[in-house]
Amino acid sequence: MPGAKPHVMVLPFPAQGHVTPLMELSHRLVDHGFEVTFVCTELIHALLMDALRKNTDDGVDALDGIHLVSIPDGMADGDDRRDLCKFVDGVFRRVPCYLEKLIKETEASGAASVKWLVADVNMWFCFPIAKNLGVRVAGIWPGAASGLGMSFRITQMIEDGFIDDKGYPKVQGTYEIAPKNKMPPICTSHMPWSIDGPPEGQETIFKLFYGYAQSTNRPEITVCNSFLDAETTAFELFPDIVPIGPLFADQELRKPVGQFWPVDTGCLKWLDAQSCSSVVYVAFGSFTIFDPRQFRQLAEGLELTGRPFLWVVRPDFTTGGLSKEWFDGFQSRVAGKGMIVSWCPQQQVLAHPALACFVSHCGWNSTTEGVRNGVPILCWPYFADQFANRSYICDIWMTGLAVTRGEDGVVTKEELISKLELVINDDGIAERVRMLRDAARRSLSKGGSSYENFLKFVSLLAE
Repeated sequence: MPGAKPHVMVLPFPAQGHVTPLMELSHRLVDHGFEVTFVCTELIHALLMDALRKNTDDGVDALDGIHLVSIPDGMADGDDRRDLCKFVDGVFRRVPCYLEKLIKETEASGAASVKWLVADVNMWFCFPIAKNLGVRVAGIWPGAASGLGMSFRITQMIEDGFIDDKGYPKVQGTYEIAPKNKMPPICTSHMPWSIDGPPEGQETIFKLFYGYAQSTNRPEITVCNSFLDAETTAFELFPDIVPIGPLFADQELRKPVGQFWPVDTGCLKWLDAQSCSSVVYVAFGSFTIFDPRQFRQLAEGLELTGRPFLWVVRPDFTTGGLSKEWFDGFQSRVAGKGMIVSWCPQQQVLAHPALACFVSHCGWNSTTEGVRNGVPILCWPYFADQFANRSYICDIWMTGLAVTRGEDGVVTKEELISKLELVINDDGIAERVRMLRDAARRSLSKGGSSYENFLKFVSLLAE
């Protein structure tokens, strides 16, 4: 088809923290002349379509060159998709067949041939399908380079007797992949594949995590949503991981970034009315769940700080046990001082001059968005790679602090208040935050490492 745009198919792992960076990458590919087919599982596709209709005036047209398509996720009707073990197992076993069918149907439709599959590395089990159909494969790792690099060290960790072949620790302590304070260590108390629940759940996640390192079907190139100055040691140890980040959609044009839920843009007007560097922004991503006791401690801590705060409270953020009377009373007391929303345009919030601090679960997207906007972070990790990201923030970059749980596992309101004041008023943290922000922006500017790497990536995809 002479003159047709090069056609790439983008495949994220079906979770919010994976869809967002791959959508951001897709916008950049469209800007460089590519046609993008963005493949989501059916439930994720439905969430994206609904959010697009509610978040933008143009609906799906706002994607401007990104075509959304869906495939099944391998789960049965009524299955609990928050059961990570069953969900990953369904995706692992069935999605490759659905992807194969989609690629064949695309070819048969007369549309421009799919030249490349640009896929989340966590979907590595789909790579052979694409290659067998003559589609070239590029991988994108949406997290820290150190996380992917760590997966390449699992065999050594097993041989060293640190873990067994199912990912369970054989000793207690930490495993250092790099010299101290150069890369996050691996801690037995917080393995990236550790989840609550039955043993088979952890083993399924470990299989997903370790499978890529063992696979012989590697992509031709693996790019990463990070930048050189953020993870210098990781990129030295694992030079095949190419930094092109931090990824973000054009902030002024307000391009959709694949939100699963409608956003409350009223919070931006509320921020406009606040003093510069005064607001505590609190958001824990799409997976974190607090029990009622922890929720109350957090709420009361925010109230007692006396600072204005913007708090994202998803409908499923806490388990049952909080009375409507209590929550209504809390909202009444903080009215005017605090704003509570169910979801927000986080990139725009973090870029707002009213922000003083970000209380975060330390997902990698949130971490890099905080870094790029120069916002100090109070770390409150929940699971998976979030503990390693906390290590970057607190121990390596030193651009934030972490809350400490009590013996009962609860972060008290007193702890929250104390750490917030420390992180907001620390001049050293403020200076290091500015330096890392400037390094991130340099990497994305013409001649910067991420800028140049991205141009090379685009050239490869255009072949």
